Amino acid sequence: MAKEPIEIIKPANITEPEKVELGKMLFFEPRLSKSGFISCNSCHNLSTGGVDALPTSIGHNWQEGPINSPTVLNAEYGLAQFWDGRAKDLKEQAGGPIANPKEMGFSHELAVSTIDSMPAYKTRFENVYGDGKITIDNITDAIAAFEKTLVTPNSPFDLYLQGDKSAITTEATAGYQLFKDKGCVSCHNGPAVGGTMYMKMGLVKPFHTQNPAEGRIAVTGNAADMHVFKVPTLRNIELTYPYFHDGATWTLEEAVNVMADIQLGQSLTEQETKEMVAFLKSLTGDQPQIILPILPPSNANTPKPVPFDK
Repeated sequence: MAKEPIEIIKPANITEPEKVELGKMLFFEPRLSKSGFISCNSCHNLSTGGVDALPTSIGHNWQEGPINSPTVLNAEYGLAQFWDGRAKDLKEQAGGPIANPKEMGFSHELAVSTIDSMPAYKTRFENVYGDGKITIDNITDAIAAFEKTLVTPNSPFDLYLQGDKSAITTEATAGYQLFKDKGCVSCHNGPAVGGTMYMKMGLVKPFHTQNPAEGRIAVTGNAADMHVFKVPTLRNIELTYPYFHDGATWTLEEAVNVMADIQLGQSLTEQETKEMVAFLKSLTGDQPQIILPILPPSNANTPKPVPFDK
């Protein structure tokens, strides 16, 4: 395997299939939201690269989300979750949207009582966790177990790294060399081609946006962390538009030129832009092939959905 700053994505190794299946059910479970309509998949749509393809997501009561929804694909490779890194892992992240009034609009207590009301879920939790007790801890643990399987191996670039030099085009090969020469790999490296560090958005020149997100400062309280965000993965980047935390940039061509300008203080020619984009498109791997789960029916004990707050 070539010794490069980017590493291959490995296929998922599923050691607890029953937990993963339970997590998949919960990932697609809209009754974890107050409306009974929004699931994890609503904002992290596995049909569209693990994102919702909107500048910011639509939450409970049609509320506008504060930030662009990052992809769930290969998210396990991140040093933390959310743009500001406020969740240490996928399990902690999974509990956040459920109780966020602007997202799923529910509470952990109601989420637990909803799942607990359905005997089929109780049986699955008993099989996976050893008893029928359902908690927010094992709900989020199961969701995280499923999300860890959402990796995208076998991209053309991975095949290139493994020795097949014909797996990517000459243009993409030139783009990868540019990616290294210009310094992009200083932040975008490792298996996910990002996700392993925080960096200020607007390192060399200011990044102009109407988005109110302040970045890591909201977590650390440190003034130096203003507009510092987790570096996003570039895996499957051609699928995960619009780009940046404000979701205001819709094309890869514009995105690479903005980043070259504000992060590196450089400019790209039209040909260099084409080469860089060709390289980025070679990072699209095999998408997870998901068979939709059949969810248990609600019953008289299941809390009723409240799709519209009056």
